Amino acid sequence: MMRRLRLLAALIVPPLALAGCGTAQVASQQASDAGVLSIAMTASDIPQLDTVLSSDQGYEGLRFVGFQLYDGLTRFDLDQSSKTPTVVPDLATSWTTSADGKTWTFHLRKGVTFHDGTPFNADAVIFNLNRYANPKSKDYYAPVAGYAGLNLQGVTHFSKVDEYTVRISTAAPIAYLPSNLTMVLMASPTAVKKYGNQGFDVHPVGTGPFQLSSFVRSQQLTLVANKHYWRGAPKLKKLILRPVPDAASRTAALRAGEVNWIEYPTPDDVPGLRKQGFSVPVNSYDHIWTWILNTKAKPWNDVRVRQAVNYAIDRTTMSSKLLYGTAEPAYQFAPRANSGYRAANNLYSYDPAKARKLLAAAGYPHGFTVTVAYPTSGSGNMEPNLMNQELQGDLARVGIKVKLAPVEWATLLTNYVSGSMPMNATAVNISLTTLQENSWPQYFSCKSPTNLSHYCSKKLDALLAKVSTQKSAVARSRTYAQMTTLIDTAAPWLFIVNDRNPRALSPTVHGFVEPKSWFVDLTHVSVS
Repeated sequence: MMRRLRLLAALIVPPLALAGCGTAQVASQQASDAGVLSIAMTASDIPQLDTVLSSDQGYEGLRFVGFQLYDGLTRFDLDQSSKTPTVVPDLATSWTTSADGKTWTFHLRKGVTFHDGTPFNADAVIFNLNRYANPKSKDYYAPVAGYAGLNLQGVTHFSKVDEYTVRISTAAPIAYLPSNLTMVLMASPTAVKKYGNQGFDVHPVGTGPFQLSSFVRSQQLTLVANKHYWRGAPKLKKLILRPVPDAASRTAALRAGEVNWIEYPTPDDVPGLRKQGFSVPVNSYDHIWTWILNTKAKPWNDVRVRQAVNYAIDRTTMSSKLLYGTAEPAYQFAPRANSGYRAANNLYSYDPAKARKLLAAAGYPHGFTVTVAYPTSGSGNMEPNLMNQELQGDLARVGIKVKLAPVEWATLLTNYVSGSMPMNATAVNISLTTLQENSWPQYFSCKSPTNLSHYCSKKLDALLAKVSTQKSAVARSRTYAQMTTLIDTAAPWLFIVNDRNPRALSPTVHGFVEPKSWFVDLTHVSVS
């Protein structure tokens, strides 16, 4: 199976004679572009430009568009690579919470302006919160509310205290609210009112390190440095983003000097790229590549079947031989970079014999047939065609026939947000992050519309309620480890691999720090 997949991969990679230009040639071709960072994304299109709508192409859209045009009240510290990033002040300089944990007071940064010169203040914050979370407000906009709502669940009230202070109240304690707010981005009220909500999507104005220059949908987005950025002007002059969903095409574009940064290079090209002088940084981070199993549908309604498929897959071979170390095996739900990870929770290993016994005990001694929907490309999805074919082969060896149903990434995301699986499938392959603590209830709460597995546990819900009251990160870490034990045993997901966030950079790109995060800080990056 592995040899057949290698042959398939070789057939779609451009011949080395065409794509394998040397480092000196690449540097020469890019010499006239000093200060210009050109990135080939895995996205199939240019992400939308309106604050949180940039995640319509997954979190890659937030990474390269949302977080470049806009800031939130808080942000993740992405300036180091050794620790999982913590939440630090951004447009808010500090915050306090009431004794009952339900009222938060945020003190805002003074002297910040949006790209159009509009001052950032409490009025701007309230405008954006109304736009996201107040259906009674004239400023409410349902499309952005749909995306932002996941991070503002539980917020019941917000108000201006004075010009640089706002107060946010929640129905119950949410100890990790500052983490949620990293994804609640601030748009210029002046620009939204001037252009209207739909017009704002093509005239975006934030406070971020870059601002819009031009774009052609499906082809290229060009941003230029915000010279007056409050954290200090970026070292880049220009940031160019191109959607290139095919991994081999991205790698070829890098070698040809058409771009100087690519997301997720073809894994078996990584050794060659490094030999040619390109850097391929990787790091563990809060991310899992998984199949979500519909536990309400046969055969996934039997926990023995769900455990069986987790024993039936060879994660180690996939990580080392198919993905060349750009991912690592996931033996449990919590990624290694997550505070809930404990090595003792590594429940699953490659044990086909055990998988067959569990299947027989569940009444499937000869296996069964299932349909699995999967994205053909997109944010964090690595090599979904080859990886899903490899899983198909693993499961066939224990009698399970998998029908693979490819789906375009944006379509799959639309299904996911609406709480449904595409293509009448009973399982869906998707890449998800646990970077934000509110992702745990989104994935597993009995009441969550994005709990696609429909796994519902009163004990787990009680722990989800408990963790939201724990002000100590250490205490929350212990609770997340308890949750992981429950999730692993129930196996509502197939835990496959943890992506290591690989990207390939030209030797002309300097100053990049690969954090333990999906997100990146481009303000320190330069191009010679």
